[in-house]
Amino acid sequence: MTAVESRPAGALGTSTGRRPTGARLKGFVALTKPRIIELLLITTVPVMFLAEQGVPDLWLVFVTCFGGYLSAGGANALNMWYDRDIDALMDRTSQRPLVTGLISPREGLVFGLGLAVVSTLWFGLLVNWLSAALSLGAILLYVVGYTMILKRRTAQNIVWGGVAGCMPVLIGWSAVTNSVSWAAVILFLVIFFWTPPHYWPLSMRVKDDYARVNVPMLPVIAGNKVVARQIVLYSWVMVAVSLLLTVLGYTGWFYTVVALLSGGYWLWEAHGLLHRAKGEITGAKLKEMRLFHWSITYVSILFVAVAIDPFLR
Repeated sequence: MTAVESRPAGALGTSTGRRPTGARLKGFVALTKPRIIELLLITTVPVMFLAEQGVPDLWLVFVTCFGGYLSAGGANALNMWYDRDIDALMDRTSQRPLVTGLISPREGLVFGLGLAVVSTLWFGLLVNWLSAALSLGAILLYVVGYTMILKRRTAQNIVWGGVAGCMPVLIGWSAVTNSVSWAAVILFLVIFFWTPPHYWPLSMRVKDDYARVNVPMLPVIAGNKVVARQIVLYSWVMVAVSLLLTVLGYTGWFYTVVALLSGGYWLWEAHGLLHRAKGEITGAKLKEMRLFHWSITYVSILFVAVAIDPFLR
């Protein structure tokens, strides 16, 4: 039985009546996944400070952030439109607007495509066409590369699908310089290696959800000990890559201190998770969400340091 065939009655956007306008507006906002976009913007704005080596034009910051919201919001809406069959069967996603019927599938598709088109034009006309191309590339990577191709086929889904989440770094840099430099590439790689150890702890917590809908997230097909080892490996590479900014002279002492301290604590948590995973047979609690929550704090601290560092050199 497929995910669609086993969905509950009334799911997958089957509207049961006219909904209040306010509730529907909230539903459209929910399609953009605002909390995820907040994290994307945290990696966009500081890069603009580094590219400018000071305070960038505030109007440019605003239009770049708004364009980023439109772009990521469109990609997220299209992701929910495509995944509405499995979302209906997962506890974590069962109340999404396209599942409950608050928003119809047709509305969700049009909304997502509309945001994708508007965001591309927004970047092209108000920022530059390189940023527009990078934004469009991010949408395609997330919707087509991750959602449609990788997510349901391979345990490497979050690794390569995570490339889309790295693109705001390049967009922030290109918005200021109309180019991409090695500094931007290094920060791109930081997010690339950050994404799997950020998301795998969460997928360890909800692996039963993914197993129910046959999505082969790594914790579904491998034991917690294997996943924890992968988390430690990616964590070490991420911290090492973050220090390349200093090695190559893009950042100074402040960023270096922050990167070492925050990265050191990350590694402590990652190794702690591995230790607990090895001890599961004796009843040790995994506490996997400790690393997930710290991962969000880590990336926020690191990128704030990126923004502050030019003023202290």
